[in-house]
Amino acid sequence: MMRRSENKKKQLNSKAVVVGGSIAGLACAHALLSTGWQVVVVEKSTGPTTGSPTGAGLGLDPLSCNIINAWLADSAPLFNTTLPLTIDQNQVTDIDKKSSCTLTRDEKFNFRAANWADLHGLLLESLPTEIFLWGHQFLSFCISDDKNTVTLKAKILQTGQVIDIVGDLLVAADGCLSSIRQTFLPNHKLRYAGYCAWRGVLDFSGNGDSETIRGIRSVYQDLGKCLYFDLGPQTHCVFYELLNKRMNWIWYINQPEPEIKGNSITLKVSKETIAQMQEEAERIWVPELVALIKATKEPFVNVIYDSDPLEQIVWNNAVLVGDAAHPSTPHCLRSTNMSILDAAVLGKCLEKWGSENLQSALAEYQSARLPVVANQVLHSRRVGRIKQGLSLSDRHPFDPKSATAEDCFEIQQKNVPFFSSIPDILLSK
Repeated sequence: MMRRSENKKKQLNSKAVVVGGSIAGLACAHALLSTGWQVVVVEKSTGPTTGSPTGAGLGLDPLSCNIINAWLADSAPLFNTTLPLTIDQNQVTDIDKKSSCTLTRDEKFNFRAANWADLHGLLLESLPTEIFLWGHQFLSFCISDDKNTVTLKAKILQTGQVIDIVGDLLVAADGCLSSIRQTFLPNHKLRYAGYCAWRGVLDFSGNGDSETIRGIRSVYQDLGKCLYFDLGPQTHCVFYELLNKRMNWIWYINQPEPEIKGNSITLKVSKETIAQMQEEAERIWVPELVALIKATKEPFVNVIYDSDPLEQIVWNNAVLVGDAAHPSTPHCLRSTNMSILDAAVLGKCLEKWGSENLQSALAEYQSARLPVVANQVLHSRRVGRIKQGLSLSDRHPFDPKSATAEDCFEIQQKNVPFFSSIPDILLSK
């Protein structure tokens, strides 16, 4: 096998077409460019996005932070745009007394809290602008008979023109509703988790001494370094602080599956629906958390889906990454971390094998990632059902008011499968 430096030179003429300009797509662009591949990112948004107006929070594990820092060649940018999450705490709220007590507390948690738009912007600004095809809607693709090239058709939204984009590798980073995955697996369906999530980010910049902020800090004194999970009867809420004086919160509610319109799992909601949600919050949560929820402008609803693990994520010279490969519920903070690790492992496999051994590289990527993501998706599904008090085949529905230490074991982040594992290929030189 060629040495890696020789492989990198040989890959200078190899071209990957990445469909999707979200965090998974940008991560793949970083990973592939670092190995010497040419990269084109096809994204239907008409320009660089800063995320939704309300934003969304996420947690980065230590390995993801190290990978991003290596891509940026500097740890300062990520450090300066995130906050530490050194504590993972699960607690129960008494619906009658409106008070909370701790179920589990891990003070050796080592994540970083980020805003989605901040992380996306950080990855984006460090990539060459010329690799992006903004305002290009992916339509279809075909793989050549000799399996050596792939041709995409994309519509330029501004003009309506349809163009062909030819590459050696197709990277599907087009999200949990992936149309590329649907091409290979037309009968594969997402699985509704049984609940939806209200979520929002409260921006309290310039108003840090408000009654709402003083109240929430008085009750949740470790905000700024703690990932809080508050469990109620058949429901739970997660919240933590983000950089630049923002509070991120998510509240999960059991309900029948809503109707999804279009290609989005995010629902727009009316003022009346928001008012009903706030009224229900008053029934369940402590007043200080209710005040945080009420103060948040434009909260929105995510319908929660995941997917039974796929048996393959590679077809010839096409590969799935991120949520296209493993849609997951959000309870174990795995979605973004799995996407970043997908990209890193894919890049290292391509670097190891060289473009002339693309099939071997993709086979190693698949064998390295499938067991990990399958276990993490199923574990996150299980944790979600436990915290929502839903049925499981091997245990009674979880009651946080009477839960034992054994009952609470699985809901801690540190018990996620492969929680601190580093893939062998990332350790090799």
